[in-house]
Amino acid sequence: MDSEAWDERYRDAVVGAEPARVLLENHHLLPQRGRVLDLACGLGANTLFLAESGLDVTAWDFSVVAIEKLHAAAVSRKLSVTAKVRDVTAQPPEPQSFDVIVVSRFLDRSLVPYLIEALRPGGVIFYQTFMLEAIDKTIGPKNPVFRLAQNELLELFKSLHLLCYREEGQAGDVSQGFRNEAMLVAEKCSTP
Repeated sequence: MDSEAWDERYRDAVVGAEPARVLLENHHLLPQRGRVLDLACGLGANTLFLAESGLDVTAWDFSVVAIEKLHAAAVSRKLSVTAKVRDVTAQPPEPQSFDVIVVSRFLDRSLVPYLIEALRPGGVIFYQTFMLEAIDKTIGPKNPVFRLAQNELLELFKSLHLLCYREEGQAGDVSQGFRNEAMLVAEKCSTP
């Protein structure tokens, strides 16, 4: 999708969705202070949650509309957030520039090496996105290129120290649990 399509998607959307489960269930792994990037932030539910936690948050998205709405929400809540329109594929984050990176419901495999490099030593990535093996295929992208294969998220971030991983697929009682997506929290080691 181009930026106009994303703008149209966000035009009537309301800010206020709940943050990604990877953050909600693992917020205890966030540092008390640090510089955070919410990559492909959309309307910024993760951004606002992180800013309310006292972190220095930068939020990037392709959509002008999403960034404008996020900025307005941050101002109304008296939160300090740096929200910018940015094509993250064309302009990935700079090396060793963030203590935390959050990616939710976005997948561009070519960015993974840049994300790992953008983490400072001891930095943590929180990642959650859609799976090919989904119970409800109406949720998430239609194009399978933007969905993860089994254990793919583990493979993409295998150079990092795994702190948390969850991918339930179609195992057990599919009416319960964390389905349709995978989540990972991983840390960049302080020493090579």
